[in-house]
Amino acid sequence: MIFANLIRIRNGNLFSRQVSLIVLFLSLIFIITLNINCSSKKDNGTTKNLTELDTVAVKVSKAKINNIRLIKTFTGTLEGEEQANIVSKIPERITEIKVQVGDNIKAGQLLIVLDKSGASSQFYQAQAGYLNAKKDLERMEALFKEGAISQQLFDGTKTAFEVARANFEAAKNTVELTSPIGGIVTAINNNVGELASPGLPLIIIANIQRMKIVFDVGEEDIPNLAIGQNSEVYSELKPELIQKGKISQISKSADIQSRSFELKTLFTNTSDKWFKPGMFCRVNVELKNKKNILTIPNAAVTVIQNTKGVFVINGHKASFRKIETGITDGIDTEILSGLKGGDVVVTLGTNDLKEGSPVYISEQTN
Repeated sequence: MIFANLIRIRNGNLFSRQVSLIVLFLSLIFIITLNINCSSKKDNGTTKNLTELDTVAVKVSKAKINNIRLIKTFTGTLEGEEQANIVSKIPERITEIKVQVGDNIKAGQLLIVLDKSGASSQFYQAQAGYLNAKKDLERMEALFKEGAISQQLFDGTKTAFEVARANFEAAKNTVELTSPIGGIVTAINNNVGELASPGLPLIIIANIQRMKIVFDVGEEDIPNLAIGQNSEVYSELKPELIQKGKISQISKSADIQSRSFELKTLFTNTSDKWFKPGMFCRVNVELKNKKNILTIPNAAVTVIQNTKGVFVINGHKASFRKIETGITDGIDTEILSGLKGGDVVVTLGTNDLKEGSPVYISEQTN
């Protein structure tokens, strides 16, 4: 079209030339405008596509007022409420075992007899001394009643008898081992004929109507624990069987090597006495219970360049905000500063976000 106009300009008169120039000028303007519009539309499409590619799909939740119970689990070993380890004071052979595992016994009942004639036993010597002292006292008592001896001589004989009797009782107790408490025989660790090693338990007696779990806690948890605090005891062998109890004892000093404190929780055994001394169990202890505090889901908390924070949604963009957190129960986290109730925070998709990233909310939880 342009070339045709040029030919007409060369061959036409002056008027025709002027008209042709105007037509040529308008044609050039039209072509330039058309190219600009096409280029503009292409640029807008590219910009739009880039924006869509930068948009991150996220899941969000609101910061809200909630309650948090901080519960921590410890492991420990079970004992009876009252428990006694029967040990020998001398290394002698076991000649008799008077009980069996599971027997109910009374305090003072005879459990084990050791060799009374052994090298380390003083039983027979002490018995002889006691019997002689007893006879002497009986003779002196008869003479004293008749006035044949003085009060001083009689008192001396009586004192010698008391000493001989105490020696005999001590010697007897080293070879005839009795229970200091009533309860159930939960373990017998030796057989007749074996040598009793001093200090090692021969028999364990326990009152298992109520049990206690002995466990250790770190020094960071001690400020949150107190006698009477609620706890739950269970075994992984039967996790659905949970017994409620209370902390009954807290050590006043830490173990030098482990730097941990020993605690005891007392609880009632089941009717069938399922919990046994020596079992390995777990105990859940409620360390803290905070009510009406601002919380967010744990998944919302992220760390960027050693700064703890969350991504907050403003409009359709995400912005990073520094926060200060308190306790957590493994699901929600307490917010001490940085957020207010109703703020919308990202719980899924934080790894793909940066300051000002456009977002698309795929799901929101209350």
